[in-house]
Amino acid sequence: MLRLDHITVAANDLAEGVAYVEEALGIAPPAGGAHPLMGTHNHLLRLSETSFLEVIAPDPSAPGPARPRWFGLDDPRTHATLAASPRLMTWVVNTSDITSALAKIPQAARPAITVTRGHLEWLISVLPDGSMPFDGAFPTIIEWPKGPHPASRMADFGCSLVAFEILHPEADAIRAALMGFLNDPRIGFRLASEPAFRAVIRTPRGDRQLA
Repeated sequence: MLRLDHITVAANDLAEGVAYVEEALGIAPPAGGAHPLMGTHNHLLRLSETSFLEVIAPDPSAPGPARPRWFGLDDPRTHATLAASPRLMTWVVNTSDITSALAKIPQAARPAITVTRGHLEWLISVLPDGSMPFDGAFPTIIEWPKGPHPASRMADFGCSLVAFEILHPEADAIRAALMGFLNDPRIGFRLASEPAFRAVIRTPRGDRQLA
C-alpha cells in the first residue's frame, strides 16, 4: 500500500538547506517551487523515476499562512534546531488511495489536505497544528494525481537512495505500525535516545551520507 516517495531536509533558510545538501552530496538540488497554502518553498533532487530528495524552508516572500506550516516548521523547537544546521527532518511515503491508508494506519497524521505547487496538486496527510507523529520518524502519506510521478520530470543527476535509517526511542513501535503496509529493504529502524535520520545516497562521485 505504501512506497517510499521522498526524504526531506528542512532548513530555516532555503539557500542554507541547499548548501547543506551540496556539501554532503557534491550536487546542489535544483529549484522546485512554492506552496502557497503552507508559505514554504523547496528545491528537489531526483533519486529515481518515483522518488526524490526535498529541501524545504519557510518562504520569506510569501504571505504568512493561515495555518501552521507542515513538517513542524513553525515550532520554536524546530526553528532552534535548524538554526544550528539544516537536517534530515522526516520522510514521505505515497499511496494510490490515501483515504484507505489513513483509515488503516491509525498512527499516521490526518486529515488529508490538498496542496499545490505551480500547476501540480496533490493530497497529503498533515495534522492541523503542523506537527508530525513520532517527531517526524513516522512517515507523512501522500497521494499524487494519476499519471507519471513528479520525479520522472526532474533532471537526472545520477543519484539514487541506497539506504535510509530512522533512529528513534520508539523505533520498534514505528516499525510495527508500518508492518504489512511498507516493504522496502533500503529502510531500517534503530533504537536511539534521540530522533535522527541517516541516508546513504549514491552519486556519480560515490556513496555519500546525509543526516
